[in-house]
Amino acid sequence: MRWFFAFLMILPLVRAAQPNVLWIVSDDLSPELGCYGYAHVATPNIDRLAAEGRRYDHAFSSAPVCSASRSAFITGMYQTSIASYHHRTEDVKRLPTDVVPLPERLRAAGYWVCNGQDPGGKRRGKVDYNFQHDAKQLFQGSNWEKRKPGQPFFAQIQIKEPHRPFVAQPVVEERHLTAPLPPIYADHPLARRDWQAYLLSIEVLDRKVGEVLDQLEAEGLTENTVVFFFGDHGRPMVRGKQWLYEGGLWVPLLVRWPGHIEAGSVEEGLVSLIDLVPTVLDMTGVPKTGRIQGQSFWPEPVRTRIFAARDRCGDANDRIRAVRTDRFKYIRNFMPEQPYTIRSSYKEMGYPMLPLMRHLHSQGKLNPVQAAFFAPKRPVEELYDVAADPWETRNLAADPEYAEQLQELREEVETWMEETGDEGGTPETNPTLEEIQEKGRATTWDRPLQQRGLPNPPTDEDLIRWWTEEYARHDRGE
Repeated sequence: MRWFFAFLMILPLVRAAQPNVLWIVSDDLSPELGCYGYAHVATPNIDRLAAEGRRYDHAFSSAPVCSASRSAFITGMYQTSIASYHHRTEDVKRLPTDVVPLPERLRAAGYWVCNGQDPGGKRRGKVDYNFQHDAKQLFQGSNWEKRKPGQPFFAQIQIKEPHRPFVAQPVVEERHLTAPLPPIYADHPLARRDWQAYLLSIEVLDRKVGEVLDQLEAEGLTENTVVFFFGDHGRPMVRGKQWLYEGGLWVPLLVRWPGHIEAGSVEEGLVSLIDLVPTVLDMTGVPKTGRIQGQSFWPEPVRTRIFAARDRCGDANDRIRAVRTDRFKYIRNFMPEQPYTIRSSYKEMGYPMLPLMRHLHSQGKLNPVQAAFFAPKRPVEELYDVAADPWETRNLAADPEYAEQLQELREEVETWMEETGDEGGTPETNPTLEEIQEKGRATTWDRPLQQRGLPNPPTDEDLIRWWTEEYARHDRGE
């Protein structure tokens, strides 16, 4: 690491004209936004940002869960290359000496670096990195107010919404009441209410984004600040978060840079969130020293492939890899003996649609597309034409017509794993997997059941009843 800082010491002092860089990071957000054409949510502030900047229509996280994704996009490295792939890593490692997080790079180049929570950044914001770090050393504060006169800043504003638990607000707007459910979910009152709560949380997010943009304007910072808005991974729903389907990986990405990016422009090229680091370095003129696996999308994307990985998430041990082109998605399941509904205490307690659909499946009330998620095991390989089948409901892996695409993408995943030094699959020993699972279930299973006054274990009917009553309380304003 010392070579990196020694190199930066010989750089000229950062000019005041260098742009400020602001990341507005939302938890668990898919592109259910007005600017992406979704009509059942009101997001005027996010839409304004899109109208004043560039909308990226094909941006994806490298992992479908926060700690792994955030570890990747703050370093510009795949989480599988830096021992940061489990959510959350228990045996936390140091970063390789040639991997430098973006805040360290920009701070050494003269930037004030900060990370705050919600508008104004009065509190330090979420980091959730799976590598050894000291947040108070990595960031100089929670906002940019204490920087030197003329000093450029790199700031992150972390906004929780629409992470679960969703906002406890009644549903009164017609746009929410008429919002259709994605076809992968059962059309049931509880499922519709849960989806509506997700949309309500997005609207809270939008109001907070508006406050951040207003603050920039009030302080005269709009013209010289590059604003990035994106989700850290996809929506917190069944077949979304923690999965390598579009619902877990596809995120909104908006970038505004007055005078440099055409207002209202749209980019169709593929972007990975690990590309944020080299893009910011290109925009600020800071050298791209050391090791970076991301590819800059400034001034335009150059990718033809998106790679992603999922490993252990809490007490749910798994290993999945994927590659996506502009048309196809290939998924490799390394543990096909496990069902899609692999035991996850977090999802059992947090996702009402999981016990709901499982109960409906037991009664034969799901259609074949919905029922497929409750199969006792998974195929080794999945292949989807995401252009024609965006909800990934038709697995083409066994179709001879797509044998060429299957072989090509299978080889690309294998090559990517080898070339990037994929460390997944290494047994956890300190602590062991069993110890991690026991610890996780105590906090994400036993404790919530006790707090909710439910039996341990509960039946699906118990969980459905609790969620139905919980949303009834929200609708009464309680």
